[in-house]
Amino acid sequence: MSLTRRKLMMQSAAVAALATGKPFAAFAEAPEKAPEQRIKWQNWSGWQSSFPEARLAPANAAEVAEIIASSPKPIRPVGTGHSFTALVPTDGTIMSLDRLTGVLETNEDTLEATVGAGSKLGDLGAPLEERGQALINMPDINRQTLAGSISTSTHGTGEKFGSLSSYVTGLELVTAKGETVWCDKDKQSDLFQAARVSLGSLGIITKIRMQNRTPHRINKRTWVMTFDEMMEQADTFAAENRNFEFYYIPFSSMCMGISHNETEEPLAPAIAQDDDGVMTLKALADYLSWTPSLREYFIRSALEDLPDETFVDTSWKVYPSERAVRFNEMEYHLPRENALTALKEIRALVEGENLDLFFPWEFRYVKSDDIWLSPFQGRESCSIAIHRYYEEDYKPLFSAIEPILQKHGGRPHWGKLHTLKAPDFAKLYPNWNDFGAIRQEMDPDGLFLNAHLREVFGGA
Repeated sequence: MSLTRRKLMMQSAAVAALATGKPFAAFAEAPEKAPEQRIKWQNWSGWQSSFPEARLAPANAAEVAEIIASSPKPIRPVGTGHSFTALVPTDGTIMSLDRLTGVLETNEDTLEATVGAGSKLGDLGAPLEERGQALINMPDINRQTLAGSISTSTHGTGEKFGSLSSYVTGLELVTAKGETVWCDKDKQSDLFQAARVSLGSLGIITKIRMQNRTPHRINKRTWVMTFDEMMEQADTFAAENRNFEFYYIPFSSMCMGISHNETEEPLAPAIAQDDDGVMTLKALADYLSWTPSLREYFIRSALEDLPDETFVDTSWKVYPSERAVRFNEMEYHLPRENALTALKEIRALVEGENLDLFFPWEFRYVKSDDIWLSPFQGRESCSIAIHRYYEEDYKPLFSAIEPILQKHGGRPHWGKLHTLKAPDFAKLYPNWNDFGAIRQEMDPDGLFLNAHLREVFGGA
């Protein structure tokens, strides 16, 4: 998402003249007290944290097994901490996958590659390209690890493309008993079905084999149009482009569309972007929340005449990006036929009640799959993601919006904030009990279950 547009910045200079002296309303919790000689762990946004007794980083499956056998429980794996739910916090052991990285093996005939589970998505592009491969599709944050991404069914956009989990063809994990196990569609197929989206509850994933494709260039186009126009044309854009998504900028009536298409055009890389645009939206919200109409005037007048932007680059340089402005996020995946209606209802609620919000909302398309705990199982889907600046309390806003997403059949992203518990998930996932049986078999004593996962799986 690029909001660093010169005209937006120029228009925002007028905000200073309208400043009302409104204080910054940050949300702060009481500082945590650290147990003696323990170092605090926290996630990317800073909202989730704990003081584990041990923090370890194994270099291979044998070291993983040794840690499982001898370290304080529960044991939770961590990549780069980009999950907003409490998947990682534990008083026991946090196991970093930072040393389990790199492209380990490739198959030129099938275009598959086996990769270290802790590999960051942004670090895989170059070594895969050297071997004549590229990921089929990618999400939009480059620092996420592959294991963390598939374990939460992280996705990009495109009506013909599933989440990263749907491109996994095999994986290795170390079990609660310390055994190293390989599974795929032919070997331990039920375990494979469960392990592709498992929240790190079945064991520690150490290697992942991905179905890839040949390297390719992408033409990325960005344009601006009104909310009403986008509601009319979004499904057409999704059908006509390899990848399509859009952002709605609250209190603006304007959307930003983004398309990706394969091309043979010469390289024309993007100019380096920053996040000044997002912080400008924050300034407008801070100073003009008392007058939504004036706030809309400034944002809309800055955006409505902007020309399209286009650039061309290798796929892995186009899809993911850095996120310099921290936030907390709620994202639900809805049946495609309900999603635009839900978005309209959210807009009516937020703007009708003048709720405090400035981060753009993200709307993406995702293909269905058959993975047991995939939010996309059995249905073509669209995702709606709502962001809240990391220094502000997300709970009132998310509590107001979440019922709309649930009403329209939404399933929450496993790594994004939500309020659902085991009975709710049992109604949403047809194979919930199948997964539970595998989980109980793989980890009968709950070595990998922290407090959050006990709520998710019903206190097992």
